[in-house]
This record gives sequence, C-alpha cells and structure tokens, in this order.
Amino acid sequence: MSDLSAPTAPASAERRAALMSLLWQAALPIALVVLLLGFAAVDSAVLTLGNLVNIAQQASYLALFAMAQTVVILTRGFDLALGPTVSMVSVGSALAMAAGVAGGQAPGTVLLMGLAAGFALGAACGLFNGVVVAWLGVSPFVATLGSYNIAIGVATTLSAGRPVQGVPDLFSRLLYGGGLFGVPAAIVIAVLVGVGLHLLLTRTVYGRALYIIGTNPRAAAVAGLPVKRLLVATYVLCSTLAALGALMMTARTGSGEPNLGGSLSLQAIAAAVVGGTSLAGGRGGVGTAVVGALFVTILSNGMNLARIDGYVQMVVLGAIVIAGVVLDRLRLERR
Repeated sequence: MSDLSAPTAPASAERRAALMSLLWQAALPIALVVLLLGFAAVDSAVLTLGNLVNIAQQASYLALFAMAQTVVILTRGFDLALGPTVSMVSVGSALAMAAGVAGGQAPGTVLLMGLAAGFALGAACGLFNGVVVAWLGVSPFVATLGSYNIAIGVATTLSAGRPVQGVPDLFSRLLYGGGLFGVPAAIVIAVLVGVGLHLLLTRTVYGRALYIIGTNPRAAAVAGLPVKRLLVATYVLCSTLAALGALMMTARTGSGEPNLGGSLSLQAIAAAVVGGTSLAGGRGGVGTAVVGALFVTILSNGMNLARIDGYVQMVVLGAIVIAGVVLDRLRLERR
C-alpha cells in the first residue's frame, strides 16, 4: 500500500504548485477586468469604445516608461531620474526644432534635428547614470536621485520655466496624429518597441546577461561577464526608451514642457512592479511592464472619471507600489 501511495503525494504537490503558479499569473489580468467593471458601475462611459481606445493610447506611453524601468530593475537598480529626463528631452528637442524653423531649414531637417537632440540628451543622461552606478560604485538610488535634480535644473534653465513653442506640425503628425491602419501612432510605436525589447531580452546574450546580473551579480562577474559595461549599456537603454516616450508626448502637447515628466518615475516603477517585475532583480520582462501599465492606466482613468482628487490618486499610486513590493516578497517566499 505504501509503495502505491508514495508517488501520489509528490504528484499532488506538483499539481497544487502548478495551480498556485497559474493563479498568481492570472491574478493581475483578473484584477484588470474587475477594475474595469467596477469603474463601469460608477460611470458607464468607462466601457465606451472611445474611452477604451483612450486607455490603450495612454497605456502605450506608460508601457514605454515601464519597459525602460524594467531593464534597469532586472539588474537590481531603478531610475528615479526618468521623469526629469522626459522633461529635459522635451525641452531640448523642442528648442532644436524651433531653432531649425527659425533658421529656415526644410521640415524634414527640422524633424531630424529634434529627434537627434532628444535621443542624444536621453542617451547622455543614461550614460551619466550608468557610469556613476557601475564605475563609481554609487547606489542606483543616490545616483539617479542626483541626476533627477540635474535634469530638472537643465530643463528649467533651458526653457526659463516656460513651454517652448515652435514644434512643427510634421513632428506632431508623425508621432501623435499618424497611425497604421487606423491604429494610433502611440500604440503602434509601443508594440514595435515591445516586440523588439522582448527579443533583445530573451534571444540575445545581452538580455540573458541582465537576468544573470540581477539574480547574482557576483556569480555574473565570476562567470566573466563584463558587468560594468553591461550596466552602463542598460542605463543608456533605459534613458533612450524614456527619450522616445518624451518625444511622443512632446508631439502630443505640441510644445516642449519643462514639467512634462511629472510623476512618471513613480508611475513607471509602479507599473513595472505591479506587473510582476521583481525589485530583487532577475525577474520580469516586457509582458510584466505592459500588464502593469494597463493596470495603472485603467486605475487612473477610472479615478478621473469618478472625479477623485489628484492628490488622492497620488496616495493610491504610492500604496500600489508598496502593495507590489509586498506581493513580490510573497511570490519569493512561495518559491
């Protein structure tokens, strides 16, 4: 009897473990549906086609920023300067395009000037963060907190604290008003970037190295991985993705905004963590960033339609970050 019953216990344990894993994975998608239905009960406009398209478009921006945070969180870091980087890129690119327009440059040249200035500023900010973290050994919190203030100062100084006008219509049409087969440009860009980043993280040596660094940095160094160079490249990638999002948001507003970044740093971290990216490093990806961005966007959209005060929304967002960290610890303990 004991011989026959012995194999059933491990099999039963495996089934329970598989069921629990499935429930953990399905928890957030179920929460998304419940959240939508809950807000729809308060305001039926939540489930209208126009609002759903608006949610998808808003989530596209946040998904880009959440993906940017995810790549550095995978290495046990994060980028507090993401929001100010967005503001700095917005102002810098708008100033470059305004100068091109004033100089009588062709529309295509003006567009390229704006894109080049935006991506250059983003990459420079990421390079600064990466060097300070990887080569100087400063913690990501302190390093990006310092660059947070630097980026705010640069954005405010360049713009004198006022919106920068002169963004050409071509720029806005391309990155905001355009699209593909009726799908808004923001969604198209987010999908293309998401697919590319997913392939980068899962199908390349660089991507696999990030997971190894996040899981065990010392083992990664012993294995011969160029950890410092990889960290610098990761922070550059993070800020470059943030620059892309900044350019898209600048096209939407039609001007360079020194306050465009706002609370994007917190929102992006919240989306990544709630989606399932672990602050302990080594776990997460594009899927977690996208699902988390959808959750935060639906929550924000519903609270706006329910006319919940903006300051209360900030409290809710902070609570979500804490809840995401607690859930992450529960997942680790369960494993």
